[in-house]
Amino acid sequence: MFIPAKVKYRKQQKGRMKGKAYRGNTLAFGDYGLMALECGWVTSKQIEAARVSITKFIKKGGKLWIRIFPDKPITKKPLETRMGRGKGAPEEWVAVIRPGRILYEMEGITEEQAREALRLAAHKLPVVTKFVKRGEIL
Repeated sequence: MFIPAKVKYRKQQKGRMKGKAYRGNTLAFGDYGLMALECGWVTSKQIEAARVSITKFIKKGGKLWIRIFPDKPITKKPLETRMGRGKGAPEEWVAVIRPGRILYEMEGITEEQAREALRLAAHKLPVVTKFVKRGEIL
C-alpha cells in the first residue's frame, strides 16, 4: 500500500472538496486512462485494489501508471471514547480526487482490453469514472 515516507505534519484538517482538477487532468504517459467525474477521497487500499485488478487482467502485456498518491492523513478516535481529549491518531491515508483527474493510465494493449481492465478497476473505487483515450477532447 502507498503511504508517504515522511510528512511535515502528522495531522491535517478535513478541507473542502469543491472545484475541478486543473492539474493531472490530461493523459501524460499512456494511450488510455480512467478519469474521475466527481469529488471524493480514495484510500491507499482502494488504489492498490484497483491496481491489482488491472494487472491481473492484462497479465504481462501493457504498462500501467498510477497518477494519484495518498498524501492526506485521516484520523480516527478509538471506539467507545468520550468526546474531547484532542484529535485522534492518524488511521489511513487518502488521495483527494476532483472531477477531471486522471487516476490510471495504460498503454501497450488494445482498446478493448484497456476498456475492460479499467472497468474492473472502476468497481474498486468510490468515485464515478469514465474511460478516456488519447486524442479525444476531454
